[in-house]
Amino acid sequence: MVLLLVGTVAQAQVADTGSYLQRMDSDGDGRVSVEEYLQWMLYAFERMDRNGDGVLSADELPGGKGPAITREQQRQTLTQRFHKQDANGDGYLSAKELAAPPR
Repeated sequence: MVLLLVGTVAQAQVADTGSYLQRMDSDGDGRVSVEEYLQWMLYAFERMDRNGDGVLSADELPGGKGPAITREQQRQTLTQRFHKQDANGDGYLSAKELAAPPR
């Protein structure tokens, strides 16, 4: 019973990752470039930046506290995260690389 449940959960995660990849993959080539990744991931920054000044201040951050972060700082952090996830170093993320735990 437990093995069946684990298999079902794993299949659900793969399906979710595939649909996640499809949403991020704006050019439909089956992989995610750094530009596509940044566009997708910076969307959250834009939504949280309520005053549109390019800086998330403490009151705009989840939990309402923490050091301010600029859009460029977030972009650099996301770019580093992308390259860590790009296990084969080809400059793109596959569904498998997107689903992998952070490296």
